[in-house]
Amino acid sequence: MRNSLFTSHMQPIITLDNNDIKGYEFLMRPTNERYPFYPNELFDIARQSGLQAFLDSAARIASIKISASHLSKGVKRFINFLPSSIYDPAHCLRTTFQTVEAYDLDPRDLVFEVVETEKIDEVDHLKQIFRSYQQEGMKMALDDVGTGYATKEMLLQLKPDYAKIDRSVISHCDQDSEKQEKLSEMIYLSKEEGITLLAEGIERKEEADFCRQMGIPLGQGYYFGRPAERPIESIQV
Repeated sequence: MRNSLFTSHMQPIITLDNNDIKGYEFLMRPTNERYPFYPNELFDIARQSGLQAFLDSAARIASIKISASHLSKGVKRFINFLPSSIYDPAHCLRTTFQTVEAYDLDPRDLVFEVVETEKIDEVDHLKQIFRSYQQEGMKMALDDVGTGYATKEMLLQLKPDYAKIDRSVISHCDQDSEKQEKLSEMIYLSKEEGITLLAEGIERKEEADFCRQMGIPLGQGYYFGRPAERPIESIQV
């Protein structure tokens, strides 16, 4: 962490009705094979050592800088964050906003999402973080919708710009009537609240086709492309 031996790889996010690339999610990866790590483990170590806020901010800023180097304006950049690392949004996010301005990025291209490992237990605090980002013109996403802490009630309270449907709901959704019913409920709610849905973890053509037929606008997963150091130019499926 001290030597910033990490970077961000980009996984494409697809507009399902035409397979165009809408944006990329930025995912932390090691840069030195002598110091390998899994992101979740690194964040656990950072949390235990009191460096969580430092690592979370450094990862955010690295993603913003890398996106400026590789992506043109108009391409969405989904960047993870830990709400518990942002104890004071006005102070903790200042460097993030300064970096966006320094690299001449359009704030509307940035989508900050609550990561899957984060327990949502302080909704008012998270609302304050959402407002801080949105006041700067940036978008917000809630991850893992349909499982864990990302419930229907949480969607209604936070009203994010994007809701990412958890891969456990997407996996084999073309064959599972219970998952199909859950997806129908999410689609109805998203239309009522003006939230854009994104299906995560698509690994099979049948899942992509079903999500497309259901009217889910965006998709992401190994079926379309794995995280990579450079953005892919087009989707070959």
